[in-house]
Amino acid sequence: MSVILCIDDDRDMLNLLEKILAGAGYKVITAGDGRQGLIKARNNKPDLILLDVTMPGMDGYEVCRKMKEEEATKDIPIIFITAKQQDEDEDKGLQMGAADYVRKPFYPPIVKSRVRTQLDLKSKTDMLERLAAIDGLTSIYNRRKFDETLELEWKRSMRNNLPLSLIMSDVDHFKGYNDNYGHASGDDCLRMVSQGLKDMLQRPADLLARYGGEEFAVILPETDYNGAIYIATTLVTGIGNLNIPYAHSPVAGHVTISIGVATSIPGKNCETPLQLIEAADSMLYAAKGNGRNQFRAKDLSVAVNS
Repeated sequence: MSVILCIDDDRDMLNLLEKILAGAGYKVITAGDGRQGLIKARNNKPDLILLDVTMPGMDGYEVCRKMKEEEATKDIPIIFITAKQQDEDEDKGLQMGAADYVRKPFYPPIVKSRVRTQLDLKSKTDMLERLAAIDGLTSIYNRRKFDETLELEWKRSMRNNLPLSLIMSDVDHFKGYNDNYGHASGDDCLRMVSQGLKDMLQRPADLLARYGGEEFAVILPETDYNGAIYIATTLVTGIGNLNIPYAHSPVAGHVTISIGVATSIPGKNCETPLQLIEAADSMLYAAKGNGRNQFRAKDLSVAVNS
């Protein structure tokens, strides 16, 4: 069910919009002013916002501007609903990023039609964005999505002074697997490994991505060093327990992975996301150099905590 946020200081108008939209099968959330609307937009992530222009304190144009500046709300389509009748007002709203403009008094079927059109467009846009973020072979997130998410989580962790951990992992001796079983079987192996990793990551905020080739990365927001080690242990053990046959493996008779872990408090003693990646990568190489089928970890936040 699509969620629509209606922001208007006129309670009668909110009641009317709620009646029209709830009757059309939508879930409706209401806010009586711009500040409350911003909070509800951030917390509820609606699919569409209906926004009055003329409100005390913070008018609709200012609310729209703030929403378009925030990562959490910038992609939510906004329909202005207003008593302003000048074409210049409509042009101003559209220039600010609004998707549509409905003038009061309105005809309810027109509102339902405009809402349906914007929700259909958003659904198609969301689908295309999801496809652009997915790795074609493994159906998990791709490198592009990893880069975008790491940047966002880095900034969020820096603002809130929270730990951020990163896991880099490699399928051990994967070239040998391809050489012995063929590339089609190698693709199947990567699918099984990625699905296994996905099944073992239980928190919605954790992001698993195919970093490249046989390498997978996991972003662990709000995860300290001990938490990251626990997850790394779970992943190494879990992939081994899948018992994907690999008779020629120098490590075991089945497919295994090696993992590098790095934990930081962004902005304290780790200045960029690249430094976190490099630290996790160096731990991955240490795990591989020490015999594979294991993890090695580095706590970059220890200098801050000591």
